[in-house]
Amino acid sequence: MTGTRSWRRAAGALTVGLLAALVAAGCGSSSDDAGSSTAEQATPPEAAGDKAAGGTAQDGGAAQTGGNTPAKAPDKLPPDERSIIYTGTITVEPDNVNTAADSAVSIARTAGGLVGGDNRSVTETRAEARVTLRVPADKFTSVVGDLAKLGKETGREIKTEDVTEQVVDVTSRIATAQASVERVRALLARATALGEIVSLEAEVAKREAELESLKARLNKLTSLTAMSTITAVFVKDTSGKATPSDKDPSGFLAGLSSGWNSFTDSLQVLLTVLGALLPWFLALGLPALLLMAVLRRTAARRTPLPGTPFTGSPLTGTPASAPAAASADD
Repeated sequence: MTGTRSWRRAAGALTVGLLAALVAAGCGSSSDDAGSSTAEQATPPEAAGDKAAGGTAQDGGAAQTGGNTPAKAPDKLPPDERSIIYTGTITVEPDNVNTAADSAVSIARTAGGLVGGDNRSVTETRAEARVTLRVPADKFTSVVGDLAKLGKETGREIKTEDVTEQVVDVTSRIATAQASVERVRALLARATALGEIVSLEAEVAKREAELESLKARLNKLTSLTAMSTITAVFVKDTSGKATPSDKDPSGFLAGLSSGWNSFTDSLQVLLTVLGALLPWFLALGLPALLLMAVLRRTAARRTPLPGTPFTGSPLTGTPASAPAAASADD
């Protein structure tokens, strides 16, 4: 009896222990399920989206899933993607100014550019040509180098202006202005009152004018960055620098040429003097000649005829009085 009771007690204790273990295991799994459900409910949609996408922490994944990722500063643009305006001026002394200017025009057109201006002047002491060229920005350096080979380079000035920020700003303002115009047009399409329609039409016209102004500014910046400006100046001094071929020759022809030059120079001086004296001759000489002619004519009238004795006074030229008649007695 005693052994049977002991076995029963042991079996009962083992049964109670097994039941307690089963109850504890069930409570543990329930608490785990509840904790998992609570964690899923507390997880925000952004985190859930990240988890569904594989839990990546890259910038592209965060942007696509809408994660609350801190903004990242934009990377600097490489030099070839920036908007830069190139301008240059080069001065060259060639052997022939016109030939060099024509060559510069040909160089620009070969590079895909065009001529913006061509001014040439030739005097007795100086020959000059100023050619303004517009060439693609990627050909700027090569064109300047080709121009320097047209003669002796005496000056060069290169300038660059970075307008990347201006281009970005104008592009952004164009997008904003375009959206603003579309919104006002949508309101105008739904307007019914006359006053509202007139007001909206005026607003549309105003905003469209601003949009066109921004587009024109962007086009100008784009043109300046796409086509660079080069001013080529060709100058040659012709004020008497003698070359070996310009030396004076010798011999009969040299003497003849020298004598003819002296004759023409003297004749030119004589004509210059006569031209300077002619006004004085007309102003003073003609009246003097007329006066002399009048005096000569007057003197000729007073002069006695040939063969007639002159008995007058040699000083006054008046004839003497006739002798008294002889008396009757004589």
